[in-house]
Amino acid sequence: MSRFVDHRQYAPATERNREPIRSVLTQHLPAAGTILEIASGTGQHAAFLAAQFPSHYWLPSDPNPIARDSIRSWRQTAALPNLGEPLDLDVTQSQWVSTVATWQQQNSATAEIRAIVNVNMIHISPWSACEGLFAGAADILSTGNVLYLYGPFMRAGQHTAPSNEAFDRSLRSQNPDWGIRDLNAVRDLAQNQRFALAAVIAMPANNFSLIFTMV
Repeated sequence: MSRFVDHRQYAPATERNREPIRSVLTQHLPAAGTILEIASGTGQHAAFLAAQFPSHYWLPSDPNPIARDSIRSWRQTAALPNLGEPLDLDVTQSQWVSTVATWQQQNSATAEIRAIVNVNMIHISPWSACEGLFAGAADILSTGNVLYLYGPFMRAGQHTAPSNEAFDRSLRSQNPDWGIRDLNAVRDLAQNQRFALAAVIAMPANNFSLIFTMV
């Protein structure tokens, strides 16, 4: 038997936001089915939410191999039957949808993806990540299925708090392609991919939950 090497990483924000996110998802996820998480990061959300939603199969993913090692360690520690092996997905690359399709072919018992969850990604990635997320989700999800986004957003071009404005400046100083996105721009992009913005929910620390449904 191989010795367990603990690669778990910890993000303090995850410990703070996981319960509010769970509360929103309880109201908006389908009753059952596979939930694909895009950009799972440390894997803390995946382990927590898989435990909270035992009727769902939670499928994490991340393009970063270090993050996937962390997710695997959280998965092994959690020992949950409904928490899958992380996929190597990069939504800025069009082949991410075919990777999901291959997984579906190999896992027919849990193959139907009923929702996609994405937490704290689009402000720390180029706009092409948001574009790729919605374009791919439109190929994967069916009518009535849900795409969930969580993070900070501007409203009508204005920051919702001074702390968000400072955070936005910090992000753009690190990478000019990053930054807090305007909710209206995300909504318009979603509409172009046949998603309707069904709910905007204020969350702690000046964040929002956005619920999109496939129409």
